[in-house]
Formats: sequence, structure tokens, C-alpha cells
Amino acid sequence: MSDKTITVIVTVLLALGVGFYFFNMFYAAWRIFCETLMRKSKDHWARKLPADVEPMQAEMYRQGSLWQKEHKGFKQDVHIVNEGLNLYGEYYDMGFDRAVMVLSGRTESLIYGYYFAIPYARAGFNVLLVDPRGHGLSDGKYNTTGFDESRDALAWVRFLNAEHGVETVVFHGICIGAAAGMYALTSEECPDCVKGMVTEGMFATFAYSMKNHFIEKKRNFPTLLFFTDFWFKHYTTHSMKKGPIHCIDKLNVPLLMLQSKKDKYSTPDNAARLFEKCGSANKRIVYFDEGGHSMLRITDTERYDGAIKEFLNEYFGGSRDIQK
Repeated sequence: MSDKTITVIVTVLLALGVGFYFFNMFYAAWRIFCETLMRKSKDHWARKLPADVEPMQAEMYRQGSLWQKEHKGFKQDVHIVNEGLNLYGEYYDMGFDRAVMVLSGRTESLIYGYYFAIPYARAGFNVLLVDPRGHGLSDGKYNTTGFDESRDALAWVRFLNAEHGVETVVFHGICIGAAAGMYALTSEECPDCVKGMVTEGMFATFAYSMKNHFIEKKRNFPTLLFFTDFWFKHYTTHSMKKGPIHCIDKLNVPLLMLQSKKDKYSTPDNAARLFEKCGSANKRIVYFDEGGHSMLRITDTERYDGAIKEFLNEYFGGSRDIQK
């Protein structure tokens, strides 16, 4: 066998190996996208306790469920249509002239929001909890990491204002919900009645958060991330490389960021970047020594609720300390 033949064979084998590798990455990224951001059926991301819930999260759901049962007399089932999608929620109208809208994260229906409603109800806020598109009872197939969800949030705000006369709305956003709130607040279409926002575990970009997931699982993140973003663009028209870091400079309402020093996905240095770039003249960040991603309140409830109460006192006419 000549040297030329050997060279051709080696080249072909290398090309096949490289091609097989990239095809594997391409397919793996599609599977990751489908498992992470695509809803399979109405039973997926439904209004029920997830099967794989962690013990600490289970306790959050339990406490939230207790709050909901105590307040079911205030509940109104609500519904809007936005961009052709039926969206559903629960509005707890306790007779106040202001409301919090809880924006949950990926995989989380409105029942997750019960737990985060507690400090706001105590402070004299009505509570709007919604099933994000693709979750709970709401229509939709994809989680777009806050992009399309932000337009739904604006539609819900218009509903609160028009149907319930609410003139002051505060967003409480967790992870992807925080991103959705940030996109909504910095949109030119945002109503003036949205007066402020509290975030927990907000990421700079979803690509940043996903990269940290890949590193934790010891996956080849540069290639996988590239192809996962390809599929994300294909199905949603958005890019994971865009995020709150690209619009937070436009924010002009008060912002409270709640951040764990042990969050492995939306890390403290990520939060510092967002805080530094934030355009609001009234911003603060509160760090917690303990607590995983989206699990701060259960770790230090007193300090978490205290930070929210202080924020509301300063910018929204004071906490009313109503035990509801």
C-alpha cells in the first residue's frame, strides 16, 4: 500500500470521526433542548408537585399550599388571550390598591408562586399568580427563557389595570421569571403602573446559566452550547446568548436583587455584573451566604422577607403589616 493511499485512508477516517462527533453533538443538543425547553403534553409542567422535586423544594410547595388554602376565599380564576394563546392564572384580591405579579421559572406552574406570595400579602399587596405559556393550564409549547413570556407579563399587567383598577404593580421574578420581568420592564410597551421589581437568581444570559449546568455535569459545553443555541433559535427565533445583561441598563424603576453566594448557575459574579450595569438610580443587592438556585427564602425566610419589606417600605408607601 502506497503512502498516498495510506494518507487518503487516514484523512477519510479522520473526516468520518469528526463528522460523527459533530453529528453526535448536534443530536445531543436537540435532545437537551427538547428535554429542557419543550413541553411534551398538558401533563408536562402541570399544576402539580414535580416528581423529581428536592426535599427543600417540597417544603416550599407545602408552605405555599398552606398559604393558598388559607386565602382561597380571596381567589379569582383569571384568563386572558395573548398572541393567540390562552393564558390562565389566579388573582388573590384582598382589597388593596396594589399587586405583586409572581413570575416563576422554567418547569414551574403558578402553584410554585404561592410560596413567594406570602411576604407581599403580609405587606398589603394583592397577588397575581400565572401559569407561564407552556405551563399549567396555559397554551404554548416552548419555554423561551423569558423573551416571549415578557409579552405575556405585559398583557397580564394591562388586565390588572383595566379589569381590577390596579395602579401599582411590582414583579417578583425567579430565574427565567426574573429575565421575563426585566425584558417587560425595559420594553417601550411597559405600562407606567409597573413600579418596581424583585429578582432572585437572575442570569445575565441563559447561555451563561446553561454553561454552568454543562460544567457541573462534565459535558463538552462549548460545542453543546453552540448547537443547543442553534436549536433554540430554530424553534423560538431567540438566542440564548442574549439576556438581561443586554437591557438592564434601560431599567428606570427600583430594583431589589436577592442573590445566593452558593448559586452555581446564576453565580455571584454574574449578579455583580448585572447590578453594576443596571441603569436604575434606586437599586440594591442583598447577598445570602446559604441557599441553592431559587431556594433562598426557605434557607433564610426572616432575612428574605425582611429585605422585601424594607424595599416595599422605601419605594411603595410602606408595608402595611397585614397578616394575610
